[in-house]
Amino acid sequence: MIVHKFGGTSVGDASCFANVADIIHQHYHRPGAAETGTVVVVSAMSGVTNQLIAGARAAAEGKDSIYREIKASLLNRHLTVVESLLTRTPQRLEVAGWVEDRLHELERFYRSIAMLGELTARGCDAVASLGEQLSASILAAVLCERGMRAQAILATELIVTDDHFGAATPLMAPTRQRLQTRLKPLIERGIIPVVTGYIAATEKGVITTLGRGGSDYSAALIGAGLDADEVWIWSDVDGILTADPNLVPQARTLDQLSYSEAADLAYYGADVLHPKTIRPLMEQGIPLRIVNSFNPTHPGTLIVESPSPNRQRLPAIISTTGLSLIALGSRDDSWALPLAARALQKLSDAGVDVLMFSQSFSEHSLNLVVREQDQAHCLKTLSQEFRSDGPDARYHLGVKEQVATISVVGVPHWNENGIVSHTFRALGQCGTRVIAVAQAATEHNVSFCVPEDQVADTVRFLHRELGLENHHRVGR
Repeated sequence: MIVHKFGGTSVGDASCFANVADIIHQHYHRPGAAETGTVVVVSAMSGVTNQLIAGARAAAEGKDSIYREIKASLLNRHLTVVESLLTRTPQRLEVAGWVEDRLHELERFYRSIAMLGELTARGCDAVASLGEQLSASILAAVLCERGMRAQAILATELIVTDDHFGAATPLMAPTRQRLQTRLKPLIERGIIPVVTGYIAATEKGVITTLGRGGSDYSAALIGAGLDADEVWIWSDVDGILTADPNLVPQARTLDQLSYSEAADLAYYGADVLHPKTIRPLMEQGIPLRIVNSFNPTHPGTLIVESPSPNRQRLPAIISTTGLSLIALGSRDDSWALPLAARALQKLSDAGVDVLMFSQSFSEHSLNLVVREQDQAHCLKTLSQEFRSDGPDARYHLGVKEQVATISVVGVPHWNENGIVSHTFRALGQCGTRVIAVAQAATEHNVSFCVPEDQVADTVRFLHRELGLENHHRVGR
């Protein structure tokens, strides 16, 4: 059995849905596939989850026109896919009606949030869960249209979690039992379950989510719970590469990685893999493959316990753009660690991902790196929290600049001096302005924050200076 997970870019529009259906059709009809079974896990269409959350935040602020525009945009986008790909009138009308009903429910939910004047973490999960529900139902219908037997399944029926809304922790024993009970009979009858990624539920049935980008994690949990032969993560790049191919066309695919190496890359921000994905598969020795839905013949990256000793081991450069640097501090020397801890805890409670932070006592401030779409929410959350200290509190809060992060993740014994020294030497030669640095107690990995307008040139220069274009080891 293979569990196939398709990300948001893989189901970005009607042509992408059609491409995914082609891929599933091909794998479904491979020799032996009918006996072992196929499971599909799908994300929301690209950008939809961010839109859903933006609408909920707008509703909490009483901005009715914004959330209504978002609802209308989502309705039009999903109906366009339905009308483009479903040619049988009864099925098209049924799926279109279902989509309309769900989005009318969304608008009612937004109105409830507006009346409450507050977006709770539980409410945010309920709103954010809708994108996967829509894409799973549409994809299942498209597969049926092409002669396959498929059924959309809500992961709320399968994956059981605690009630930590926004980043819930799965409970594996009841999850495994539900997966075996609910999905195994479908698979044995030749039906393809099309499961919603990212979402789950508590034992009482309250919707939760697994954290931003959690559909990868969903696929891993399902693969582990069903004792799958492999889990395949389909994205828009040829596996895990030495750099972003949009910035470095010469970037090379890392053919094989160990579980621990892949986990390092995920935790440092590799977009093609959610950080928590590795553990459930590692515990059972299930291989994970990262492949490109737009180039399905490419073998991608294989992640296993013991990669081939003959593979070429190379560092990877991971870059993330679309970020804001926010500074919070005091105008005097009253800033202290408890204030920084308080700010980070409040942002965590509000569902704001802090990608990097630095604590500067010389500046009496805390510098935070967040996604641009979280910028306004971050500022509002911190402003409300520290305003409660009273008018005499001397705090400052604001956006410093738009930034990007770059992480260089090396491998042991790649060269005789370590990756970090080579990286900083290259940064100096490139003239990159480094705003903040984060490094674990190792010579193998380092992350730094730079101005966004310097990220492309910096990544290209690093890739060249580290010898990744001609594949030789610097320093040897």
